[in-house]
Amino acid sequence: MVKYNRELDATFQALADPTRRAIVAALSRGQASVTELARPHRMSLPAVMKHLRVLRRAGLVTQRKRGRTRHCRLAPRPLQRAEAWISQYRAFWEGQFDALDRYLAQQRMEEN
Repeated sequence: MVKYNRELDATFQALADPTRRAIVAALSRGQASVTELARPHRMSLPAVMKHLRVLRRAGLVTQRKRGRTRHCRLAPRPLQRAEAWISQYRAFWEGQFDALDRYLAQQRMEEN
């Protein structure tokens, strides 16, 4: 039976959108206001707020309001969990590629 992790699902669903990935990339460089995050995208401020809401629900972004300005910050824990999950499969595939490399080397030696 496959065990599903809702937090991991939410992380990958949030990162499935290129605009949200761009927002995460921008926040990886440091805290930014919603207006600063919206600037490079050709969409309305409410549309960017919707993307931020998805990222917040996934736990990827936190917001604080100072006066009239909302400041966003990247929350590392969901990305760390996603990286740990991906690392399990990276180890598997590296083992598979190592085995393939050994097999091909053996085939080359047998041909000579």
